[in-house]
Amino acid sequence: MLLLFLGTLAIGLLAQWHVQRTYVRHSRTPVQSGYTGAEAAHTILRQDGITNVTIIEHEELLGDHYDPRHKRLVLSSANYHGTSAAALGVAAHECGHAMQHQQAYAPLQLRMAAVGVTSFASQLVMWIPLLGMFTGLLAAKTGLLIMAVAWGIMMLFNLITLPVEFDASRRAKLVLNQMGFIQAGSERAAVSQVLTAAGWTYVAAFISSLIFFLWYLLPLLTGRQRN
Repeated sequence: MLLLFLGTLAIGLLAQWHVQRTYVRHSRTPVQSGYTGAEAAHTILRQDGITNVTIIEHEELLGDHYDPRHKRLVLSSANYHGTSAAALGVAAHECGHAMQHQQAYAPLQLRMAAVGVTSFASQLVMWIPLLGMFTGLLAAKTGLLIMAVAWGIMMLFNLITLPVEFDASRRAKLVLNQMGFIQAGSERAAVSQVLTAAGWTYVAAFISSLIFFLWYLLPLLTGRQRN
């Protein structure tokens, strides 16, 4: 179990290191258009007819996200004010999520609907092992079943997330090219590398959740118990 934990932790950390390294490198790649991330996001949304999404700035580096509940596009200060390929790539990616929301893109709708049950499942995988260890109230088979179901929910959520994120990146690259925010050559390559690196973090999350799901499921299928 310790080796499993360390292995999946290493996968996640490696993916995070790769995206941060790629982002930092291309945050030094300026774009000739001179647009900031916020300006590009505003123009993209307006061009797509999206007028009900607010663009706001926050301090957390790489904490950029689209909030479908409040219809807010949140950009870190570096991307809000930045005029680099990395800043425009991230801003356009979040615009891609706003486009998905406007068009009722099915995988995004599924992910939004699954947020509540996935949050509950994440609490279960944290507390069930402690409950079983310190109280002994759970039979081994019951604990395995609960953990398998919880990790299965998280694995499916991460699986649904993959098309959502890769489609947003596809939209981002397309709109940046079509609207002339970035030029062919080094600027396009930089945006592609940043978005591809970010995508690997979601692949890593899926792989890790799949491994844990199988870890708890297989003993139930084979009849072998695991503490």
